[in-house]
Amino acid sequence: MHPAPATAAPLLRARGLRRRYRSVTALAGADLDLSAGESLALLGPNGAGKTTLLGILAGVVRRDAGELAWTGDAGARVGWVPQRPSVYPRLTARENLRLFAALEGAADPVAAADGLLAAADLDAKADEPAATLSTGTLQRLNICVALAGDPAVLLLDEPAATVSPDQRRRLWAWMDDLRARRGMALAFSTQSVGEARRHADRLLVLAGGRVAFSGTAGELVAAHGRAGDPDDDLAGSAFLHLIDAREGGG
Repeated sequence: MHPAPATAAPLLRARGLRRRYRSVTALAGADLDLSAGESLALLGPNGAGKTTLLGILAGVVRRDAGELAWTGDAGARVGWVPQRPSVYPRLTARENLRLFAALEGAADPVAAADGLLAAADLDAKADEPAATLSTGTLQRLNICVALAGDPAVLLLDEPAATVSPDQRRRLWAWMDDLRARRGMALAFSTQSVGEARRHADRLLVLAGGRVAFSGTAGELVAAHGRAGDPDDDLAGSAFLHLIDAREGGG
C-alpha cells in the first residue's frame, strides 16, 4: 500500500447522498471525502449501498438528493470499473482499447491502446476476442477501458471478487503502482476486510445505506474491537462487531 501524502489535495467532497429504488432505500444520506493519491475501501454487507454509492460517484446512477463537489477537472476524469466487464465481446482486446481510447479523445488511440496493453501485461492476449479471455484477463481489460481516459479517480466495484489469488496479487500490485506513479485516487468496494486493510488508506463502512464508520483500520479496531478477538484478524472482528451492532439496532 502507498499511503496518500498528508498534504494531498482534496478531489471529492460528497454530502448527504441519497438514492431510493421504489420502496427500498439504497443510500440514506452518505458522506464521503477522497483526496489525490488516496485509496478508500467501501465495506459492508450485501445491500449496504456500496455499488449504489460508487455508481453515483461514477455518474451512472442518479442521486435523489445530496451534493457532489469535485476539484478542478477531476469530475470529468473518473474511471469506472463495474463488476460486469464493459467491453465488446466480439472485438479483440486491442480493438476494444483502440475504440475506447478514441472515444476518450486520445490524440493517438493506437499508441494509447498499446500502452495500456503493456501496462496490464496483456500483449500476449491482445488479438484474442474479449469473449474468449479468462475471468482474470478480462478484468484487466475492463480496468484498461476505465484507464483509457487518463482518470484522476478510479472507481472499482469488487475488482478482485472473481479472480484467482495470483491474479488478485497482480491486480493490486498494478493498482498500487498507478497510485504511486500517477497520484491517482482509488475507491473500491470489497467484501474482504483483509483486502481493504492491505490496499486502502481509509475504510468507509456502510450498513443499511448509511455510513457506520469512516477511518483507518486501526481506528476501526480501537472503536469496535473487543478483548479476546483473534490477533491475526483484529480488523475483521471489529468490522463484524460493528455490523452486528447496527443490524441488531445497537
